[in-house]
Amino acid sequence: MRPIPTAQVAGVHHRRVGELIVTTLSDGFVDPPTEAVEVITPAEAEAMILAGTGRPKPRISVNMFALRWPDRTVLVDAGSGTMMGPTCGRMPDNMAAAGIRPEEVGTILLTHVHPDHSGGITSDAGAALFPNADIVVHEAEIAHWFDDARMSAATERQRVRYFEGGRFRLRPYDGRIRTIRDGDEVLPGITALLCDGHTPGHCAYRIRSGTEEILIWGDTVHVPEIQVPRPDVYMMYDFDGPKAAASRAAVLALAERDDLLIGGMHLHFPGLGRVTARDGTYQILMEPWTYTL
Repeated sequence: MRPIPTAQVAGVHHRRVGELIVTTLSDGFVDPPTEAVEVITPAEAEAMILAGTGRPKPRISVNMFALRWPDRTVLVDAGSGTMMGPTCGRMPDNMAAAGIRPEEVGTILLTHVHPDHSGGITSDAGAALFPNADIVVHEAEIAHWFDDARMSAATERQRVRYFEGGRFRLRPYDGRIRTIRDGDEVLPGITALLCDGHTPGHCAYRIRSGTEEILIWGDTVHVPEIQVPRPDVYMMYDFDGPKAAASRAAVLALAERDDLLIGGMHLHFPGLGRVTARDGTYQILMEPWTYTL
């Protein structure tokens, strides 16, 4: 009997941007309840998802991105580790498949400190998993998640998953955390763009190499079938839903105006596309597969 596959191929995708290789690394996926979508009813949400994907329930990809130059490697977010259940936590295997060793990563740019983005920087035993990496994060993220008063006012779920979890994952990097502000050039050719609301310091990163650019927009969009045509729709995970919606509308407008290649943590893998406007409604045109870089 011929052997048949028992696992999917590695969740790795490469894209050249100027002299830079951008590699999408899948950490897995999550299946949230439809009720996590706010502003519209669950029935409306399911109808929009069904029309866009053929399945009625949301499935959210969890992507990270590696930026590779000949002499350095930067990660944008670092996966969830063990914090998001059995359908996630695949980033270490996919990093290995892509030929990226943790010790070669010099910088981790966090879009924000939610567990599906920062959970993979530290082991459950409290060891830094990237021994040579500095952490870059917006100053509002640190101010918020390390605020004891805010933590005491949070729900138990928020306290455990967000406040305590974020502190636990960041503390092994004490002395190696650099805070940034909106508009900072955080590394040569990489500019931070504050798009708060999802969290107080949620950031996108606009990256230029040569004449080309990519905007890695973090959690600007969670459910693309809904939130691209309806930027006003926010999620129960948003710290400030209306502000997150306003930020999303601004980022979509920027991406469409400047014809930017987009890298989205929750766009369907490999998470790359462009924003277009048609009849007053935004759409994502996902990039087609190519064998060459």
